[in-house]
Amino acid sequence: MRTDVRALLWTALFVSLTSLGGWVRIPVAPVPFTLQTLFVYLSGDLLGNRRGFISQVLFLMLGLIGVPVFSMGGGLGYIFQPTFGYLLGFPLAAWTVGVVCQRLGARNRWMHWMICNTAGMCVILTTGVLYLAFYLRFIIHQEISWEKIILSGLIVFIPGEVVKMSMASILAKRMAPFFHDQGLMI
Repeated sequence: MRTDVRALLWTALFVSLTSLGGWVRIPVAPVPFTLQTLFVYLSGDLLGNRRGFISQVLFLMLGLIGVPVFSMGGGLGYIFQPTFGYLLGFPLAAWTVGVVCQRLGARNRWMHWMICNTAGMCVILTTGVLYLAFYLRFIIHQEISWEKIILSGLIVFIPGEVVKMSMASILAKRMAPFFHDQGLMI
């Protein structure tokens, strides 16, 4: 029972941290850099696949019902924003990070966490680029090559994501023993 309450509180904290991560943004067209993915990676690293997934689904649901948790607000209309695909990738990325961590075993090394977080990054960037292509071609009817979509929706984000994955890996390495001792990690 006590672990369930702690897990619920930590899940809620990661919803909040992901929301706050959207406030730290560097505007780059068409998708801004934010700190949100740092907390997506950490939610999968520390809460595991199920709880990490739930924290990011709750974040997404809050934004879609109108709570301004996304980097540029919230509401159902956000579905028609070029960034929505990246947001859709958040729950899948947290789940993927948790699964990869679980499969790799209980190794508390920086490289272990980087491998887990790289899997999450691939999920976020893939869903983001696919949705960005859909948005540009079918919502705003802009003819744009795949090369430009990949450059503006994927390549430009990789250096920043590597920095955020490194930060998440350092934090996960330091925090994992606490989460494990509290029965929050599987």
